[in-house]
Amino acid sequence: MIQLLRTTSANKDFIQLTNELDAFLRIHDGEAHSFYSHYNKIDTLKFVVVACLDAVPVGCGAIKHFTDVAMEVKRMYVLPTKRNEGIATVLLKDLENWTTELKYKKCLLETGSRLPEAIQLYKKNGYQLIPNYGQYIGVDDSLCFEKVLNF
Repeated sequence: MIQLLRTTSANKDFIQLTNELDAFLRIHDGEAHSFYSHYNKIDTLKFVVVACLDAVPVGCGAIKHFTDVAMEVKRMYVLPTKRNEGIATVLLKDLENWTTELKYKKCLLETGSRLPEAIQLYKKNGYQLIPNYGQYIGVDDSLCFEKVLNF
């Protein structure tokens, strides 16, 4: 059974998982990694979820304030050996629930066009492709999504 821990970016398991995520993204993003890494700093994230199986951290995600009505989903990651077990969906749903608890109306996110598993996850969970926002405007390898949440 998946256990979820709501925490902050100071959590040691979250730090370890995001270090693994960054190593994974360095391979997929190639030369563009330095651009993306600038926007993936974790030091100020206040809303973090860590997923554990049998007390072992296996995945994480976070949300951060984007506008008065939207939170941005950040740092979604599940260990490669634990993928396709529904962990990412459980994490995403909890981040969405936390977003509504905080009285925000929607979630936004950016993912790489070369990450088909991530794209499929977001589409499967009701996220709609939107024009690139903020720092991702004009970035060909970025895809941006939005989901309006029900209260």
